[in-house]
This record gives sequence, structure tokens and C-alpha cells, in this order.
Amino acid sequence: MKVFLTGGSGYVGCPTIRALIRHGHEVSALARSDAAARTVTDLGAHPVPGTLTDTAVLREAAASADGVIHLGQHYGDDTAAVDDAAASAMQDGLGDRGAYVHTGGVWVYGDTNGVVTEDAPQNPPRITAWRRANEERVLSRGGRPVLVMPGLVYGHGGGLAETFFAAPAREHGAVPVIGDGHNHWALVHADDIAELYALALQAPAKSVYAGVSGENVRLAEIAEALSSAAGCPGRFEQLTLAEAEDRMGPIAEAFALDQQLTPDRARSELGWRPSHLGALSDLRG
Repeated sequence: MKVFLTGGSGYVGCPTIRALIRHGHEVSALARSDAAARTVTDLGAHPVPGTLTDTAVLREAAASADGVIHLGQHYGDDTAAVDDAAASAMQDGLGDRGAYVHTGGVWVYGDTNGVVTEDAPQNPPRITAWRRANEERVLSRGGRPVLVMPGLVYGHGGGLAETFFAAPAREHGAVPVIGDGHNHWALVHADDIAELYALALQAPAKSVYAGVSGENVRLAEIAEALSSAAGCPGRFEQLTLAEAEDRMGPIAEAFALDQQLTPDRARSELGWRPSHLGALSDLRG
């Protein structure tokens, strides 16, 4: 199968290209720079020069593919508009020849109040509030739209936990903790979510999957593991939500969510089996 994806040179995109090639697919990937083109080429994919605002490029690339995976994100005040236009162009180009796999995120559920499935009501924080309308449009269009909603992705020394928690700890000698740390994070390893994206190309139209491992770990335990990885074991800096927002920006509200989700739907419908369990060991490095 010929698969086109956006965000191929990114944190999740690189393992996704590897997973697609492992499944025997021929991969092309949007590349917004020479460096991105080199990255996807080295991974075995064919680079397609362009950005998410180049809708003609996206439509043409999708028209030459048998399936599309949209991982990229444009950052700015027009994030929602760019994402919607890019999705529309790729869905239009692909038509009904294969699955269009769109990226969401489990933060849209807000606090879950226990373990929930994809059918739970949504109450997103400000930073992801724009996603719901875009996702509804994606799923309402023709063809075979599929929505994958990753949890908080970790592994390979990267991800948001590294950027906002481990890296500051290495600089300041303590891991920031928002509130009392009793809230849960719905985690997933980068290699596991990549495998789910590859499997989602076989999903029925309008399928929605929570890309989580089922390990819903408390922030306090995650901070403990990150403190070991950062070389300051057991040292933490307690922050109120307001203090965290001053330091991290609006994403702090999402880190403070209490989320527990199950991957049962992806397991039963796609045979997805997250293999990187024992997240705390991985986070310790």
C-alpha cells in the first residue's frame, strides 16, 4: 500500500514511518525543510516538499496514495483553520480508496472521573478545545475517516514529559509537580502509538481509537521516575496550577487533568497490543 503522511520527521512521525515500512507499505512524507527531507529519506520514505498550508500539495500527494495519516500540526493562532483545511484537502484527494487517519488526543475528555472509553463525554482544556469541531468535520466527510487519539506520548528520551518536566529538572535540580500529583496521566510509548497508526489503516470508516497503553499512572510517580532520569532523585518543586501556567503556558491545564482511559477498542478491533508496559522504568531512563 502507498501511504502518505504529514509530520513524518517528528517525534511520533519517525517511529510511524518505521512501523509502516515494517508492515510492507511504501511511504511518502511531507517535508517542510531540507532537514526534514533528509530525516524521512534516511528512514526509507520519499519526501514531498511542502507545509500544512500547501493544500494543493496535500491534495495531490493524497491522490497518489492508498491511505493517508495526518500527524503534523501547524502552530499559531490559525492552528484550527490550517488543520481543517489540510484534512479537507487530503480527504478530497484520497477519496474512498483507503483510510484517512486523523490525529486527535485524549486531552479532549478533560477529567475522566475513573476509567473511560472513547464514548465518554468531552470537556477539553483550552489548549485542545479547537479539536472537537475539526474532528466532527473529519468524521462526517465521505471516504473512510478514522480518528486516533494518542495519550501522553513518551519514550526515546523525548515527548512532553521530557520537555516540560525532565529538562527543567536537569537545569534547576527539581522536577516540577502541579498540585499534589495525585492526578493520572494516560500514557503511551512512541513505538506503540506508531504501531496503532499503521493498524488504523485497516479500520472501518468513522472508527475512533484511544491510543493509550492502559497504564494510567499518577503524576507523583511519573515525577519520581523523571527525577531519577534527570539526576536529581526525589527532588520536586510543587507548583499551583496558576504558577505552572505562568511557567509552562496553557498546556499546564492539560498536565493537571486526571485521566484514565482503556485501549480495549483498539485491542479488540485492530489487534493492537502495546508492548512497552512498565512506563516508570522507561521514564527513569
